[in-house]
Amino acid sequence: MTLVVLDASALLALLLNEPGGQRVKQVLSRSAISTVNLGEVVAHFARHGASEPDIRAVLDPLPLDRRLFDEEQAYSAGLLLVATRAAGLSFGDRACLALAKSLNVKALTADRVWSRVASTVDVEVEVIRPTE
Repeated sequence: MTLVVLDASALLALLLNEPGGQRVKQVLSRSAISTVNLGEVVAHFARHGASEPDIRAVLDPLPLDRRLFDEEQAYSAGLLLVATRAAGLSFGDRACLALAKSLNVKALTADRVWSRVASTVDVEVEVIRPTE
């Protein structure tokens, strides 16, 4: 059963041993991720010189529910633009929120700005980084 949806920043926090990564580790086996956000994680490693086989070796074994980005999510993510524009959320951010909304679960992110839009988009958001 899916309890949370991970943003790319949350999964990267786990994989890069960053603050908040332990929280992701606690829920990893009950997490989903949009293929849009998975693509962002792949891009991060590719940008830093990792090969496709190496990236797959890291990501494929993870016990994540990978959810294809479909037409309904495209509409939902697109419509979230108005509510999230002032906070500067990206398309990938909105894809994560759209998936969390459709599954009626919380979204985990390392991006603190999401807490400003959570009530506006009707999605529970958990920011995994400790406050400074």
